[in-house]
Amino acid sequence: MTAARAAVEILKREGVSNAFGVPGAAINPFYAALKAAGGVHHTLARHVEGASHMAEGYTRTHPGNIGVCVGTSGPAGTDMITGLYSAIGDSIPILCITGQAPTAVIHKEDFQAVDIASIARPVTKAATTVLEAAQVPGVFQQAFHLMRSGRPGPVLIDLPIDVQLTEIEFDPETYEPLPVYRPAATRAQVEKAVRMLNASERPLIVAGGGIINADASDLLVEFAELTGTPVVPTLMGWGVIADDHGLNAGMVGLQTSHRYGNATFLESDFVLGIGNRWANRHTGKLDVYTRGRTFVHVDIEPTQIGKIFAPDYGIASDAKAALTLFVEVAKELRAAGELPDRAAWAASAQERKATLHRRTHFDNVPLKPQRVYEEMNRAFGPETRYVTTIGLSQIAGAQMLHVYKPRHWINCGQAGPLGWTIPAALGVATADPEATVVALSGDYDFQFMLEELAVGAQHRIPYVHVLVNNSYLGLIRQAQRNFDIDFQVNLEFENLNSPELGVYGVDHVKVAEGLGCKAIRVTEPDQLLPAFEQAKKLAAEFRVPVIVEAILERVTNIAMSGSDIASVNEFEDLATEPWHAPTEILPLT
Repeated sequence: MTAARAAVEILKREGVSNAFGVPGAAINPFYAALKAAGGVHHTLARHVEGASHMAEGYTRTHPGNIGVCVGTSGPAGTDMITGLYSAIGDSIPILCITGQAPTAVIHKEDFQAVDIASIARPVTKAATTVLEAAQVPGVFQQAFHLMRSGRPGPVLIDLPIDVQLTEIEFDPETYEPLPVYRPAATRAQVEKAVRMLNASERPLIVAGGGIINADASDLLVEFAELTGTPVVPTLMGWGVIADDHGLNAGMVGLQTSHRYGNATFLESDFVLGIGNRWANRHTGKLDVYTRGRTFVHVDIEPTQIGKIFAPDYGIASDAKAALTLFVEVAKELRAAGELPDRAAWAASAQERKATLHRRTHFDNVPLKPQRVYEEMNRAFGPETRYVTTIGLSQIAGAQMLHVYKPRHWINCGQAGPLGWTIPAALGVATADPEATVVALSGDYDFQFMLEELAVGAQHRIPYVHVLVNNSYLGLIRQAQRNFDIDFQVNLEFENLNSPELGVYGVDHVKVAEGLGCKAIRVTEPDQLLPAFEQAKKLAAEFRVPVIVEAILERVTNIAMSGSDIASVNEFEDLATEPWHAPTEILPLT
């Protein structure tokens, strides 16, 4: 068979059932093999970067998923670099397959011949241009081994067109994936970590995205319950423990955090971090974050331990392997009556959770964004899969929405590329077609890759997209306050074709409808909940993306700190009455 056909057969035997991409001359032999082999559903993107983000969303939705994105030579590969960067930043395995000019002319500046492997190498676990057709099976086998082993991440395989077309000997019936390598904690390491936890008075667990990657959320909750230890999920770990669980202490950080989460963390004396990387917007200034606390860090990647600060004890381990032992040791100690009673400490965390609220209920017109998230909490239940990337919309959403399950907050964390949300949501909805998928964007994120809405219309991929529109680069405008400027961040203009919008410029409803989707515009707070309910019905009926655009006040400053978790600037009024924050997890006391 051709090397291209061998590659497709390996994809199927490695569990791939979906791919996202855009064909082109240099990758057409692979597409011919994809069509002839069958068994892999392909979604045609409108932009190759969009295909890479669709692959990310697909991977992030279910344990074991690996999204595949495909493009031709030259600009297709360079377009997908952003997707590879966001995937490696968040430890997400995706496979990027690119076409390439014939091997004999790659070095001759041939049309669309670029050294994509060298370009991609810093943002992948491996990037290879395959020059010998007989190596194609081995390169693909190694790619899946690398993506799944250790800290997960993306791989790029570049296939010259003559390599794809060359016939090789390959027997797919006897093909077997390579064993996956994941480091595992030892019993002695876990026993020491638990002794350190037991010696503390006010311990916390910081639960990172590595727990979700390892499909170990249930073990994390079991260990927290056995030891009575409150849990702080990171932004990437949000959902490892339900927001309404009695040991969920809230999120910590400069931006995507809760008042009660930061307050509880500042009271703690011991922190067990599992599957987290101490991201700077979680920690803020390290002297504030670490002062007076003992730290144990468990991470699958040995070089992550000590990268940001030196923990008091580090364990290189897959989160599931470590948590299996943590649960085992905790059960034995409980049976022996050797676990401290943490009830008072856990109760104090819940007291802060019932007291330190931000206000969400405002009746202002134009809308205040807080009211949008309050109504989202009413409209979308615990089964909702939220998808978002960056901006004030994402920061405020993380402060005010509620997540109850792993992989139900799907967020590009480290890279934060504008435009990520629409294609990622399409990837999520492809992976879980019966789920309620709700994307969240500001107007600029929405405009970056809105052409991908046509993919949802063409392929009948329904989801609801909440678009909060203030016609501003809101997060950058807020950051510019430190420079006493408001420069090149305002997006307003009077649209000649939609004068009813005033200065809000782009008519997102017309654009969405022109791309084959449904859209609803909301200008009053009482319209929000009915609009969300209508959007769910439209998505179910027409099987296309449905946009709910909320017209916001032009300027809102969302709570955040520029330095440390002890000095968050709240900007807006805080909740002082129960009705000020009616959808909080615990009513205001």
